[in-house]
Amino acid sequence: MKQRDRSPRRNKPWKKLKSMVHWSPFVVSFKRRYPWVQLAGHAGNFKAGDYGRILKKFCPREQQCLERLMRDALRPHVPAYFGLAQRDGECYNQMEDLLAAFEAPSIMDCKMGVRTYLEEELEQARRRPRLRCDMYEKMVAVEPAAPTAEEHAQRAVLKPRYMQWRESLSSSATLGFRIEGIKKADGTCSTNFKKTRLPEQVVQALGDFVDGDRTILTNYLGGLKELRAALERSEFFKTHEVVGSSLLFVHDRTGLAKVWMIDFGKTVPLAGGQTLTHQLPWVEGNREDGYLWGLDNLIAIFSTMAQD
Repeated sequence: MKQRDRSPRRNKPWKKLKSMVHWSPFVVSFKRRYPWVQLAGHAGNFKAGDYGRILKKFCPREQQCLERLMRDALRPHVPAYFGLAQRDGECYNQMEDLLAAFEAPSIMDCKMGVRTYLEEELEQARRRPRLRCDMYEKMVAVEPAAPTAEEHAQRAVLKPRYMQWRESLSSSATLGFRIEGIKKADGTCSTNFKKTRLPEQVVQALGDFVDGDRTILTNYLGGLKELRAALERSEFFKTHEVVGSSLLFVHDRTGLAKVWMIDFGKTVPLAGGQTLTHQLPWVEGNREDGYLWGLDNLIAIFSTMAQD
């Protein structure tokens, strides 16, 4: 394993990563300006806030989740929530900037669970079926042989077909999580993980992310185990379908390494006192999301890497 670089830290400029990383300045309480980077589904969803906060475009479902999480066992493992804020005529959820304590951090976004679409999305798409040329183009760009002969002929696919195909490609299907993107402190970026399915492929990507640093691996492993224990105690987790949520991994060259749950725009409460195991295989109708199964697999991979 590599030794950590203990040379003095220097600020480095951040580059914009298409549709994933969006940057702009914010002001911390010491009046020093830093760039911040937030891994996100859509560039432009974030604005700079004041005093170590960021503004994320308002989503009522995410607001409800964050308010509940502030009173839950998961509180230490999610961004602090500071209510709503208005900026330039638009409404935003105001939350903690998780990168504020880091300088020149390396960042990884892992999408958790076996699917990133809600059951209600499948139902709606079936009620109003519409052929999607854009989804066909995305499909053939990644896997030209994936469409059926009929889909090739019409040069379009239905949305449910596309969503289920997309999940089957990656480790979402095989491990219950997938790497969405990595940005390292040296400025290198990668989102080329759509077909990363096997444990050995994931190990290679994670090893590159931490530069083989055993201390960082061990610190991440500790954070994941603490999160696992909090999820077992969490009433919020038991009573919500957690879909499209990510784990945000952040570390810098000092060995500081932390992981948080982020992105709750597709996390929905269960009706009628229903609870989930988050481990059972998903069958349409049971609403299981595979979150804990994915987390356990991630912990097992980090444990193996930390010991090697």
